[in-house]
Amino acid sequence: MSELWNDVDDYFTTHLAPDDDVLEAALRDSEAAQLPQVNVTASQGKLLQLLAQIQGARHILEIGTLGGYSTIWLARALPPEGRLVTLEYSARHAEVATRNISRAGLDHLVDVRVGPALESLPGLADENPPPFDLVFIDADKGNNAHYLEWALKLTSTGSLIIIDNVVRGGRVADADSTADDVRGTRAAIEMIGSHPRLSGTAIQTVGTKGYDGFALARVLA
Repeated sequence: MSELWNDVDDYFTTHLAPDDDVLEAALRDSEAAQLPQVNVTASQGKLLQLLAQIQGARHILEIGTLGGYSTIWLARALPPEGRLVTLEYSARHAEVATRNISRAGLDHLVDVRVGPALESLPGLADENPPPFDLVFIDADKGNNAHYLEWALKLTSTGSLIIIDNVVRGGRVADADSTADDVRGTRAAIEMIGSHPRLSGTAIQTVGTKGYDGFALARVLA
C-alpha cells in the first residue's frame, strides 16, 4: 500500500507542485548537512503556500524552521512588504536554513530566530508585531499546546493556525499514552475543540511521509 501512496504522491507532485532548482537545492543542502529528513513534502509545501495566499497573508509565523524548505514555500506567498518570522531551536539547522532562504532571494522577507521557541515567543510578543495572518506549527510535538496558546496571543480574528504531524502514526487516539508527542498533540487538539476563539478540524493523510495528518484552526472574534 505504501508503494501506491508514493506513486500517487509522485504523480500529484509532478503536475501540481514540482520542485524548482531553489527548492531542490534546499533539500539537497539539508541532506548534506545531515538534518533530519522530516521536512514537509512538495505537495504539503504547496498547500501551505496556497493557504497563505488564500489568507492574503502579510505576516506569517513559523515555529520550527529545520532547513527552510517550508519557509521558502510560505515566504513565496508574501507580498513585497510582507514578513515571515521563523523560530528554530538548533543553530546548525538555522544556519542551513538561512543559506537556503538567501539563495531563494527571500532573506529580505524572512527573519530566522535561533533558540527554544518558548523563549523566543515572549520576546517576539514584547515587540508588539502586527497580528500574524498565518501560523505554522511544526516543532517538538510535546509543546504543541503551548505553541498554540502563543499563536492565539499573536493572531487576531480570521487568522489561520496549522499544526503539522498530528496523527503520530495513529497513536494520537490513545488516551492512555504517556509519550510526550502524543500528550502534547492531544492537548492541542482538545484545546482547538474547546476554546471559544477557535474553530478547527484535523485531517489524516497518506503519502511519501507515510501515515500522518495536520490540524487546521481559524481564530474567531
